[in-house]
Amino acid sequence: MPRAKGGFKTRRRRKNILEQSKGYYGAKSRLFRVATEAVDKALQYAYRDRRVKKREFRSLWTIRINAAVRACGMTYSQFMSGLKKANITLNRKILADMAYNDPSAFNQIVEKVKS
Repeated sequence: MPRAKGGFKTRRRRKNILEQSKGYYGAKSRLFRVATEAVDKALQYAYRDRRVKKREFRSLWTIRINAAVRACGMTYSQFMSGLKKANITLNRKILADMAYNDPSAFNQIVEKVKS
Protein backbone atom coordinates (compact mmCIF):
# COMPACT_ATOMS: atom_id res chain seq x y z
CA MET A 1 0.00 0.00 0.00
CA PRO A 2 1.31 3.47 -0.78
CA ARG A 3 2.14 5.83 2.02
CA ALA A 4 -0.59 8.42 2.68
CA LYS A 5 0.91 11.80 3.45
CA GLY A 6 -1.06 14.70 4.87
CA GLY A 7 -2.38 16.37 1.76
CA PHE A 8 -4.40 19.48 1.14
CA LYS A 9 -7.41 18.51 3.29
CA THR A 10 -5.29 17.50 6.31
CA ARG A 11 -3.30 20.72 6.11
CA ARG A 12 -6.48 22.79 5.82
CA ARG A 13 -8.07 21.02 8.82
CA ARG A 14 -4.99 21.50 10.99
CA LYS A 15 -4.59 25.11 9.94
CA ASN A 16 -8.24 25.76 10.84
CA ILE A 17 -7.78 24.30 14.35
CA LEU A 18 -4.61 26.32 14.93
CA GLU A 19 -6.37 29.50 13.78
CA GLN A 20 -9.20 28.82 16.26
CA SER A 21 -6.67 28.33 19.06
CA LYS A 22 -4.91 31.62 18.34
CA GLY A 23 -4.31 33.52 21.57
CA TYR A 24 -4.30 30.45 23.80
CA TYR A 25 -1.43 30.04 26.26
CA GLY A 26 1.72 28.11 25.34
CA ALA A 27 1.47 24.83 23.45
CA LYS A 28 -2.32 25.15 23.21
CA SER A 29 -1.88 27.67 20.41
CA ARG A 30 1.08 26.00 18.66
CA LEU A 31 0.85 22.20 18.76
CA PHE A 32 -1.96 20.58 16.81
CA ARG A 33 -2.70 17.74 19.23
CA VAL A 34 -2.91 20.00 22.27
CA ALA A 35 -4.71 22.73 20.32
CA THR A 36 -7.39 20.25 19.20
CA GLU A 37 -8.23 19.39 22.81
CA ALA A 38 -8.27 23.06 23.83
CA VAL A 39 -10.51 24.10 20.92
CA ASP A 40 -12.93 21.20 21.52
CA LYS A 41 -13.23 22.15 25.19
CA ALA A 42 -13.66 25.83 24.32
CA LEU A 43 -16.49 24.96 21.91
CA GLN A 44 -18.20 22.89 24.63
CA TYR A 45 -17.99 25.82 27.04
CA ALA A 46 -19.31 28.19 24.37
CA TYR A 47 -22.30 25.91 23.68
CA ARG A 48 -23.10 25.55 27.39
CA ASP A 49 -22.61 29.22 28.19
CA ARG A 50 -24.92 30.44 25.44
CA ARG A 51 -27.66 28.88 27.56
CA VAL A 52 -26.23 29.97 30.94
CA LYS A 53 -26.04 33.56 29.67
CA LYS A 54 -29.84 33.65 29.28
CA ARG A 55 -30.30 32.45 32.89
CA GLU A 56 -27.80 34.94 34.27
CA PHE A 57 -29.34 37.89 32.47
CA ARG A 58 -32.84 37.02 33.63
CA SER A 59 -31.49 36.79 37.17
CA LEU A 60 -29.81 40.21 36.81
CA TRP A 61 -33.04 41.78 35.55
CA THR A 62 -34.94 40.33 38.52
CA ILE A 63 -32.38 41.73 40.95
CA ARG A 64 -32.54 45.20 39.37
CA ILE A 65 -36.33 45.27 39.34
CA ASN A 66 -36.44 44.07 42.95
CA ALA A 67 -34.03 46.80 44.10
CA ALA A 68 -35.99 49.54 42.32
CA VAL A 69 -39.35 48.28 43.57
CA ARG A 70 -38.18 48.00 47.19
CA ALA A 71 -37.11 51.65 47.03
CA CYS A 72 -40.78 52.40 46.29
CA GLY A 73 -42.00 50.30 49.22
CA MET A 74 -43.08 47.09 47.49
CA THR A 75 -41.69 43.61 47.02
CA TYR A 76 -40.80 42.03 43.69
CA SER A 77 -43.54 39.41 43.86
CA GLN A 78 -46.20 41.99 44.74
CA PHE A 79 -45.01 44.14 41.84
CA MET A 80 -45.07 41.32 39.29
CA SER A 81 -48.52 40.22 40.49
CA GLY A 82 -49.75 43.81 40.25
CA LEU A 83 -48.40 44.14 36.71
CA LYS A 84 -50.46 41.14 35.59
CA LYS A 85 -53.60 42.48 37.31
CA ALA A 86 -53.08 45.96 35.82
CA ASN A 87 -52.67 44.33 32.38
CA ILE A 88 -49.23 45.88 31.82
CA THR A 89 -47.29 43.60 29.46
CA LEU A 90 -43.69 44.68 29.85
CA ASN A 91 -41.06 41.98 30.11
CA ARG A 92 -38.34 41.86 32.75
CA LYS A 93 -35.65 43.06 30.35
CA ILE A 94 -37.52 46.29 29.59
CA LEU A 95 -38.54 46.82 33.23
CA ALA A 96 -34.94 46.38 34.41
CA ASP A 97 -33.71 48.78 31.74
CA MET A 98 -36.27 51.37 32.82
CA ALA A 99 -35.40 50.92 36.50
CA TYR A 100 -31.72 51.41 35.66
CA ASN A 101 -31.85 54.19 33.04
CA ASP A 102 -35.20 55.94 33.58
CA PRO A 103 -36.25 55.74 37.25
CA SER A 104 -39.00 58.39 36.90
CA ALA A 105 -40.87 56.36 34.26
CA PHE A 106 -40.38 53.22 36.33
CA ASN A 107 -41.83 54.97 39.39
CA GLN A 108 -44.93 55.87 37.35
CA ILE A 109 -45.42 52.19 36.53
CA VAL A 110 -45.02 51.30 40.21
CA GLU A 111 -47.69 53.89 41.11
CA LYS A 112 -50.10 52.38 38.56
CA VAL A 113 -49.45 48.93 39.98
CA LYS A 114 -50.07 50.15 43.55
CA SER A 115 -53.44 51.66 42.69
